[in-house]
Amino acid sequence: MAKTDINDFRNIGIIAHIDAGKTTTTEGILYRTGLSHKIGAVHEGETTTDWMEQERERGITIVAASVTCFWKGKQINIIDTPGHVDFTVEVERSMRVLDGAVVVFDGKSGVEAQTETVWRQATKYGVPRLCFINKINQIGGDFYKSLESIHARLSKKAIPVHLPIGFEKDINGIVDLVEMKAYTYKEFADKELIEGEIPADMLEKAKNARSLLVENAVEADDELMMRFLEEGEDSITNEELKVALRKAVISGDIYLVSGGDGRGVIVEALLDLMVDYLPSPIDAGTIWGEDTKSGDKISREPDDGEPLSGLAFKLTNDPFVGKLCYFRVYSGVLKTGSYVLNSSTGEKERVGRLVRLRADKREDIDEIRAGDIAAIVGIKGTTTGNTLCDVAKPILLENITFAEPPVAIAIEPKTKQDQEKMSLALQRLAEEDPTFKVATDPETAQTIIRGMGELHLEILVDRMKREFKVEANIGAPQVAYRETVKKTAEAQGKFVRQSGGRGQYGDVHLRIEPLESGAGFEFVDEIKGGVVPQEYRPAVRSGIEEAMSSGVIAGYPVVDVKVTLFDGTYHDVDSSEMSFKIAGSIGLQNVVKVAAPIIMEPIMKVTVTTPEEFMGDVIGDLNSRRGRIESMEDAYGAKEVIAFVPLGNMFGYTTDLRSMSQGRANSVMELDHYAEVPPNVAEEIISKRGKKSEE
Repeated sequence: MAKTDINDFRNIGIIAHIDAGKTTTTEGILYRTGLSHKIGAVHEGETTTDWMEQERERGITIVAASVTCFWKGKQINIIDTPGHVDFTVEVERSMRVLDGAVVVFDGKSGVEAQTETVWRQATKYGVPRLCFINKINQIGGDFYKSLESIHARLSKKAIPVHLPIGFEKDINGIVDLVEMKAYTYKEFADKELIEGEIPADMLEKAKNARSLLVENAVEADDELMMRFLEEGEDSITNEELKVALRKAVISGDIYLVSGGDGRGVIVEALLDLMVDYLPSPIDAGTIWGEDTKSGDKISREPDDGEPLSGLAFKLTNDPFVGKLCYFRVYSGVLKTGSYVLNSSTGEKERVGRLVRLRADKREDIDEIRAGDIAAIVGIKGTTTGNTLCDVAKPILLENITFAEPPVAIAIEPKTKQDQEKMSLALQRLAEEDPTFKVATDPETAQTIIRGMGELHLEILVDRMKREFKVEANIGAPQVAYRETVKKTAEAQGKFVRQSGGRGQYGDVHLRIEPLESGAGFEFVDEIKGGVVPQEYRPAVRSGIEEAMSSGVIAGYPVVDVKVTLFDGTYHDVDSSEMSFKIAGSIGLQNVVKVAAPIIMEPIMKVTVTTPEEFMGDVIGDLNSRRGRIESMEDAYGAKEVIAFVPLGNMFGYTTDLRSMSQGRANSVMELDHYAEVPPNVAEEIISKRGKKSEE
């Protein structure tokens, strides 16, 4: 197979709200590029990218699937990402390695809650986008109304490059505003589009839309802008317009908009937009990282001749080949049999097999070149966000950070014999998913698993049962509270034990200060002289961190604090690392108690879309859950309510909402921030935790 030139790579994500038609559009792309012989239907469980059993059963995408296809000489690596908010991590880590994205909108609903989330994620990573308004050929589908909602909620710079011909079920093609040609079809499943003249009744509308397109495009080029102002629109050739549009899309100044049926032949027009306007790795430009020895900023160019650098962005456990590590190469070439440095861990790894993926099907390859995405089989010590690079010329790329999971449940195997199998299964699943955490409750010795939502944990428990054959009992969902402090304070931690012979002695003085939300933990060593010898100070820090993890007032982790070790004493004979570790732990507990400790709870952003007649019930219910109503807006013949509600009051909400709206309302919920728990709720939490520990 001929090698793809780096200019001809397109690394593209398909992103959207749940049910907008991402997977169906991806299926349409695979069909049109010859990778599949028919278009799989999501509701029938036939799709290529939704290959997990749970995906096919539920009709939703759970894990991001990678597919490679070819169109007009360009290699397109497509990642079909989940739309459900519980699996937003899949979108986040995909965004980190993509060069461009297609945002799919439901033409009957326009911009929805999760659309805003994925749009923000794309903006965060500077990913250029195209907009595809899907389902406009269905009853209620409206290209122009959807475009209005994009302008109102996402960006005024979303500019149509295609206009639909017809309305709802009568749609039969598009007007291409660059070429000023009509491309039509008789049936959506036709083999190709028919080129022709623009319908007479659309000519005026098309001319106005083209003027808007040209006006926005020339802003990216000073020379074209001058000519446009002096000589008018007709002085700009189609080729010049395409170059200017490409420049504007890549810089994020314009988002080109198209629309149609994601299953149909119209996808060919979308493919043309993807290869013509979305960036290649060359356009994406230089990648920056850190020299592992000096800490200086260093760069790598997207070129095969540069030293190897790349990012592992996803791990999966394949039942046939074992551990698969999805990998984006930014510079250099990764070859089978070569040794690479994992600069995140400092360990060397051997690359056994490389495979190109078509969802769950694999093709062995000899190398992954700069700009490409593929998977490494069987690599051991690498996790999501790790950098793999040239052993002789190390570089550390920016890691991928993830939100802490707010929902917890207790889990135990149904039989004692399954205990070991369950531990292994949970470990494997946690390796795959950075937002899935496993821990042991120090008081009850229960295994606690944490995730982004009830569906997220339900899917993971189901996977454990199916893939690892482990049956488990699960407890009711719990809130992952946090502890922190409100003021600066100082306290002593002293551990002395004499029991004949050598004793134990450790004495530390600690200062604690609150940090802003999300700052984590900072340890400062201010010891002057040798009042606490250098060799004991790491043990002090270790003791502090251990005490923080098990909490002080209610057994929840202490977060967002700065702890300073500023004084202490030691004993020539009796002091040891262990005694100072225990002193650090005692000191942390003592200092938290005098620093106005508080419990923090996760606050969820809840977006409810409901028919107007149920508005009163919805708002009343949210208020009863300690919710704060942020806004109420019209949304496609319904009402959209945005509220901020504590997670502890939201378990089972989806069922309750269906019940009060006769199944006509729906909601999306995502973690927004942590906030202080009201005193009465805090007392209740502390009392419950106290009872548990007594039991």
